[in-house]
Amino acid sequence: MRKIYGIGETVLDIIFKDGQPQAAKAGGSVLNSAVSMGRMDLPVSFISEYGTDDVGELINSFLNENGVNTSSVHRFDDGATSLALAFLDDKNDAHYTFYKDFPGKRLNIHFPVLQEDDILQYGSFYAIWPEIRTKIKKFIQSAHDNGALVIYDPNFRKSHLSELGSLKPLIIENMRMSGLIRGSDEDFRNIFRVNSADEAWEVVKNYCMCLVYTSNTDGVYVRTNSFSGKFPVRTITPVSTIGAGDNFNAGMITSIYRNKITKNQLYKMGLKEWTIVIETAVDFATHVCLSYENYIDLAFARRYFSASNDQI
Repeated sequence: MRKIYGIGETVLDIIFKDGQPQAAKAGGSVLNSAVSMGRMDLPVSFISEYGTDDVGELINSFLNENGVNTSSVHRFDDGATSLALAFLDDKNDAHYTFYKDFPGKRLNIHFPVLQEDDILQYGSFYAIWPEIRTKIKKFIQSAHDNGALVIYDPNFRKSHLSELGSLKPLIIENMRMSGLIRGSDEDFRNIFRVNSADEAWEVVKNYCMCLVYTSNTDGVYVRTNSFSGKFPVRTITPVSTIGAGDNFNAGMITSIYRNKITKNQLYKMGLKEWTIVIETAVDFATHVCLSYENYIDLAFARRYFSASNDQI
């Protein structure tokens, strides 16, 4: 059976608005996606690292209760599960302060072996973190070589701009190992100093055959060698945008999985197929923006699971 894997950082998100804590949620970009896919009853496994402390136990139980396999998580004693304080501004966009205490030996696990057309999601700083880069790269390269659909979200924050000189080659390495890149306009502006989907595609097509470019309220752009299209998003007043991109990814992968889209088919898809994939992604992202949750809620998952409007 086709399987889905995500590798990324684990944190406890503590969300503040107007100086007051509003919620505490298991977080991390890929973790957020994995929980939403687990709630959609997809066969998703999470690869990460967090402590055996109380916070780690809380997160581990939460993942398992939501259908996420954690057998490939490194649980460590000599450190603490990471915390992320998220401060929402007047537009309900977040900026972060992180608290991290990792052990000396990171990601001390046996990595799973992915098969042809399995799906691997990864990204953010975790994918280029110097201390674990060798292990991450070997795993991603193996997945790519075995024919898995590798999906990369750079999610490159301004806080790392001072390190761009050393990190950009690693981002490009990741692009070369990936079958689909989903990046925001901010990502491509920060990394490559380009300001449109077409400019981003001129960069990406040298490394990867498929780009999904999200541009906030302006819409979503898809570029492959055989297709070019733009898709609308809905106008809403968000409560929090913390999980928007993560759940866009989850919705996109959910549609790819449910419609049995292989990596080779992805590069040949036209307007009908891409409309279904992107509309599902937008639905997931929009729903999450309307609460302090980092993932789709169970009621939404039940409605979407039984619906037929996302089927090709």
